[in-house]
This record gives sequence, C-alpha cells and structure tokens, in this order.
Amino acid sequence: MILIKSIILPDDKAAKVTKIQTMIIRKAKPEELSILCTFQQHMALETEKLHLDENTLSSGIQAVFNDPSKGCYYVAEEGNKIVGMLLITYEWSDWRNRTVYWIQSVYVLPEHRRQGVYKALYEHILNQAKESHSVGGIRLYVDNSNHQAKLVYTRSGMNGDHYQVFEWMK
Repeated sequence: MILIKSIILPDDKAAKVTKIQTMIIRKAKPEELSILCTFQQHMALETEKLHLDENTLSSGIQAVFNDPSKGCYYVAEEGNKIVGMLLITYEWSDWRNRTVYWIQSVYVLPEHRRQGVYKALYEHILNQAKESHSVGGIRLYVDNSNHQAKLVYTRSGMNGDHYQVFEWMK
C-alpha cells in the first residue's frame, strides 16, 4: 500500500506546498532483521527501561520470518528509509469464530513521530482486518506508564475501556 503524504512547509505567506513525501507501508523483509532489532531495543529502553538481549531478540524476530503463523512485521518507509514498524500476531477467538490481530512491537523513529507514521501503519492493518471475513478485530496492549502511546491509540479509534491484561512472564 502506498500513501501519499503532503507536508506543508510555508516558504512565504501563501504557505505553498514545498515538499511531498511518499510513505510506503509494506511487509518487512528478512534482510531487515537488524533494523527491526535496533528499533525494538530502542522501544524497550524508551518505554520500559529494559535492555533486551540482542541474541534472544534477533532469534525471536527471525522466528517470525521463519514461521508466518507466529505473526507478520510491517514497516513504514519514507525515501528508502524505514521510519516505523509494528508486529501483528494472531489470537483465535472462539466467541467470534475469527482471528484477532494483536499489534505489538510498535516503534517510530523519534524524528518521525507526530507525522502520521503510526496512523498509516494502523490504517493499513485496519483495512486488512475490515476486508477479511476471517479477522474479528484488532487489539494491543500498552505499558500503563506510556501515556503518549495511550493518547495515540485513543485518537486512532481504539479504546482501552473493556479489558485489562494480566500476565506472568518467564
């Protein structure tokens, strides 16, 4: 999917469009593993103050490429540079008799935030879900302290009112 994104940079009082960029939303490629790994290390440190083991993380990302039933990475690309990413994993819902997409591993480069990168990624996934009879919805979880992300997700039309996630992690 290709999205045209116009950025208006005023060069005079008429505020003419002086720059147009094209953002491409696509599936990530296995050869981009190191970029995805770097993004995830930054995200974990920024949002949860966690230092992820690079070998474990790299193997985990590679496992998704090796086994598509685990999930699918999507990237946002501008000018041949990956500027954002997310991972979709799958949950079976017996109540809906459909798959639920889980958005995970969201990261946008700091200098590209507040420019619609996550929105473009989300809308791509949302459109896929709407077009597929086998998908019953989209969910994500967010760290309770990540207030900015909560605001972004709310603005995208999602709500956090219905469920709370509990976990036990090894």
